[in-house]
Amino acid sequence: MKRSVEAGRPVLFVLPAFPCKSPNEAKVLGNVPDLAEQLALESLDTLIGQIGAVHPPGAELVIASDGRVFGDILGIPDEDITIYRRELQVMIDSLPQRRIRLIALDDFPGFARRSHDQARARLAEAYAEDLDTLRERVRAGIDVALYRAITRFLFEDRNTATYQGSRSALQRTARARAYQMLQRSKAWGDLLVERYPGAVRLSIHPQPCGAPKLGIHLTETRDNWLTPWHSVAVDLGDRFVLMKRAEAEAAGAELVSLGERPSHFTMRQSRSQIA
Repeated sequence: MKRSVEAGRPVLFVLPAFPCKSPNEAKVLGNVPDLAEQLALESLDTLIGQIGAVHPPGAELVIASDGRVFGDILGIPDEDITIYRRELQVMIDSLPQRRIRLIALDDFPGFARRSHDQARARLAEAYAEDLDTLRERVRAGIDVALYRAITRFLFEDRNTATYQGSRSALQRTARARAYQMLQRSKAWGDLLVERYPGAVRLSIHPQPCGAPKLGIHLTETRDNWLTPWHSVAVDLGDRFVLMKRAEAEAAGAELVSLGERPSHFTMRQSRSQIA
């Protein structure tokens, strides 16, 4: 960041995020972006404007949409990932700063002309760490919080009304897939570092001091790990917060649709229930 300021050029940020909606209907409204994503994008756009107010060359943000990277692990059809990205681009095009770009694995040379499965295999082949190495890192206390958070998300995403197996079996599967997620995440991160050298790396996950990435909150939430694609936006009257759909419904929130598409929830009762 300092080098960009001293050189009088825009500060470039890269944020791996906005992959696709969770498949668990107890968490989200559907498979397309809604007000939760819109609020997050507006927050990022506002941040870029604030940077421009103190640094005239301004800032640029590359959102590295990583749904294609993880879709097979998450059990999300590639068609849904394509739809999510297309709708997200519409939202980005409406932002006033015009300094946010959306990219995905499909856009990089060496990946664009491959099938989605081939592109994922190529990413792992070229950039991924060995799974045994990742397991040793977690056992040594490195990336434990991230591993546990990913395991929880994977468990929740598959723990739906249609799931017929046991909770213990689902937990074992989630733990195994969490290592795959870690492996792909690190591979994706290394590819982004290679393609965007010198960029300021952002993360949707909390980061310790001295980490190579800066953790960033996309919008207000009670859970530091909750993201727009794992939640819904809830209007409390004076502000919006992110919550899981089932939590919003349990608190008495009412669904709001724009046109024929579900958008968010609004809280008609006392906000003290969920504040």
